[in-house]
Amino acid sequence: MTGTDLHEAMLYDRLEDGAVRCRVCPRGCLVAPGKSGVCRARVNRDGTFYAITYGRVCSVAADPIEKKPLYHFFPGTTVLSLGSVGCNFTCRHCQNWQIAHADPATAGRYLRELPIRNLPVLADHNGCQGVAWTYNEPTIWLEYVLDGAQVAHEHGLSTVMVTNGYITEEALDVLAPHIDAYRVDVKGFSNEQYQELCRIRDFSPILAAAARAKHRHGCHVEVVTNVIPTLNDDEATLRAIAAWMVAELGPETPWHVTRFMPYLDFAHVPPTPIPTLEWAVKLGHEAGLRFVYVGNVPGHAGENTVCPNCKRLLVRRTGAAVEDIALRGTFCGMCGENVNVRTKSK
Repeated sequence: MTGTDLHEAMLYDRLEDGAVRCRVCPRGCLVAPGKSGVCRARVNRDGTFYAITYGRVCSVAADPIEKKPLYHFFPGTTVLSLGSVGCNFTCRHCQNWQIAHADPATAGRYLRELPIRNLPVLADHNGCQGVAWTYNEPTIWLEYVLDGAQVAHEHGLSTVMVTNGYITEEALDVLAPHIDAYRVDVKGFSNEQYQELCRIRDFSPILAAAARAKHRHGCHVEVVTNVIPTLNDDEATLRAIAAWMVAELGPETPWHVTRFMPYLDFAHVPPTPIPTLEWAVKLGHEAGLRFVYVGNVPGHAGENTVCPNCKRLLVRRTGAAVEDIALRGTFCGMCGENVNVRTKSK
């Protein structure tokens, strides 16, 4: 891209000597001329901040909504999934590290232009009922997500943000009114765990943003915790995440406890034992959560949605494939219990 076709970023302050301060994520990067923020997707050129991945994608797919994973949001439907490069985290166990850790300035051969006007056409041609920004962190893609979500809503498509949740209140308030589902990772429950896993010092903005997305903006929220042996699989951590969810998001909020697979710096760590995940499900239920799922274990009974009242099997899943749905709108088809399944856009 040249200087004439770059997209100016939102939410930044111009400072002395041509520097800028980014206000998109809690890092608050101070960026000198010619440099980029930690995410590398936002670059200072002569005192103007640019979003250099605007309209540039490296991954486009028609995915089952369950793959995000979202289990209580339009179950059995398909979303147009979009990803670019860069991230505001540097997770040591990232499964998408090839794109998340890539430098947008040098990743041109992986990127292609996708104007927002093309999103509804692509969704229609691929039988998609919504659009999801995923694969890498959508927060750093703020301007493109915002414009794309508005176009998606104009065409009756739902919108999904699959995020690490590390976003400022200001940026969330820009995006969330146009986002239907906010699927957030809670990777641990201490600053020490987040420093070890993601190299950030304070994880509290993640919790605050998730609660704000739900209660202020009406987003459907689901939480994922990738359970990593010896790092966040202890009882105190799992109970704390579940208790926070009950208190701040509500007991109806789905929690996905997913199986870790070895990657990057944690390639030496074994996959999560399935009994550990089943134990996490038990802890979640004991804390008061009504829906706790086992993830990354295709065929496990913990993938299914069961009515917490009458115990009827409501949604049968195998991996991302949905085989049976016994819902009546957001309610159990047998007893009428509200099971917090969103079946229409807000």
